[in-house]
Amino acid sequence: MREQLRNIAIIAHVDHGKTTLVDGMLKQTHVFRDANQAGERILDNNDLERERGITILAKNTAVTWNNIKINIVDTPGHADFGGEVERVLNMVDGALLLIDAVEGPMPQTRFVLRKALGLGLRVIVVINKVDRNHARVEEVLNETFDLFIELGATDEQAEFPVIYAIGLDGKSGYDPDTLQDNLDPLFEIIVKEVPPPQIDEGMPARLLVTTLEYDNYKGQLGIGRLQSGTIKRGMNVVRITAGGERIPGKIEYLFTHHNLAKVDIDEAHAGDIVAFGGLDELRISDTIAHPDVKEALPAISVEEPTVKMTFGVNTSPFAGQEGKSGWGTSRRLRQRLMDEIRSNVALRVVDGETPDRFIVSGRGELHLGILIETMRREGYEFEVSKPEVIFRETEEGLMEPVEEVSIEVADEATGTIIELLGNRRGEMLNMFSENGTTYLSYLVPTRFLIGFQSQFMRSTGGLGQYSSVFDSYALAHGEAPQRKLGSLVAFERGTSTSYALLNGQQRGTFFIGPQVDVYEGMVVGEHIRPEDLAVNVARTKHVTNHRAKPKETVDGLVSPRNMSLDDFLEFMAEDELLEVTPQSLRLRKRILDTESRVKAEKRRKALLEA
Repeated sequence: MREQLRNIAIIAHVDHGKTTLVDGMLKQTHVFRDANQAGERILDNNDLERERGITILAKNTAVTWNNIKINIVDTPGHADFGGEVERVLNMVDGALLLIDAVEGPMPQTRFVLRKALGLGLRVIVVINKVDRNHARVEEVLNETFDLFIELGATDEQAEFPVIYAIGLDGKSGYDPDTLQDNLDPLFEIIVKEVPPPQIDEGMPARLLVTTLEYDNYKGQLGIGRLQSGTIKRGMNVVRITAGGERIPGKIEYLFTHHNLAKVDIDEAHAGDIVAFGGLDELRISDTIAHPDVKEALPAISVEEPTVKMTFGVNTSPFAGQEGKSGWGTSRRLRQRLMDEIRSNVALRVVDGETPDRFIVSGRGELHLGILIETMRREGYEFEVSKPEVIFRETEEGLMEPVEEVSIEVADEATGTIIELLGNRRGEMLNMFSENGTTYLSYLVPTRFLIGFQSQFMRSTGGLGQYSSVFDSYALAHGEAPQRKLGSLVAFERGTSTSYALLNGQQRGTFFIGPQVDVYEGMVVGEHIRPEDLAVNVARTKHVTNHRAKPKETVDGLVSPRNMSLDDFLEFMAEDELLEVTPQSLRLRKRILDTESRVKAEKRRKALLEA
């Protein structure tokens, strides 16, 4: 047993305070000279993570408390990034399960706890935010115990230790009413309850790659826990792929995590979480081992994707104007997607029907939306189709994914949300109201939830909380709700004018303002009727000798609806594509030519009637 080492993961439902608690642990172990200058959500260093306020990628760090090194892995809380959680739990011996003192166990709590219990990890329950108004500490503890029993915890796992905390203030204690002004009780219970790594130094070195990083100077880096033996810098090793292929290599760089940095070391021992470089073409689930080792370690298994989209080369008239030069080709796009699946284990990529189309499958809309946003920020330009769910053919019939949805809204908004979910074939599991807030739990088919997030936020004025997690596959039934209003489509190429937009306002809501370049077939707004309407947004006023006051050309012009990536993914119809570039998001029809599009729509309607 390596008594001076502990490996733990922090798991929880989204927004229950994982990253904030890690902030407190880093500050109180004197990682920073001045803890007040360290900032918040220190580990969320990705721009998208900071903008959205969520953890997307699992992070490794380590602190030293009373001469004991504690390796900490901060994991995402959102269900769409569950693949990250499944990967990193292989590296640890215990887990801190954070639960909000008001909300209690949520769907993602169930998901991550099931994974941790299945791996036999020692779970410490941390009831966080005990200072919140209406905190129900005793009820939450009882609900947590019921969840452990429901998920089949062993007798030992069900006797879990409990700690109470206010992560934001860095306070913890064994009793919610008498918290200490530090996290010492939390560190004490980690050292006491999480078993130290049990190792066999005499066995040859074996390590399973669970995370990949890239360094501009050292190239591809792999991260994993050394299962046995000793690994040294300069050591000859063999890389055994998940398919059994053996590729010799050499460890050129070796690091361990300490605080927020990677520290160069000459050798590491079994139980350590290390980063290493020098091997080409590393992949998740590769085994790095001494050349004498014959068999690979068990590969990491993750749940299958439930939603897919088609990524393709940008074919709009504006292609190649805004992305990095040469980055819009099918070869470059395919290479980028293939690179992504090397580290994003929950993603799947297959070639489409044509060489410039690729079908990308993920855990949900957010999972794929983050990939799209990441690629556009890197300089890629491409086009994507509307998200659609992945069906399964079985002996019972066609099966579709179903998600468990948890919602927290003000009592006055409850009726609206119940109506929304009723229209989306939601099946209510539970509903209760407490202190002016209603808590709802539903089972809803995934395809009926596509685009629900933004509609939910609008209906609740941005004050409701919504989350979902994959539950099971069920028999598919009913048609998914279709968009009730059509699109306003640009009739010709040009630059939008205030005059044209002002005169077209009665036709619907525009997504663009004046002086925006448009092309034929580009969707510029939402029609007030179910069918699409071609509009000329580049029309200019007829030139006469009469001169109007300048303000008369813009008086009454309504500000355009500002559409985000998520809004476009919700709004787009089956016959539309979203053009994604580093600077712009443009919705367009698959068939740009107006006359050809009208003929195609007539043929489609005739076939449906027939």
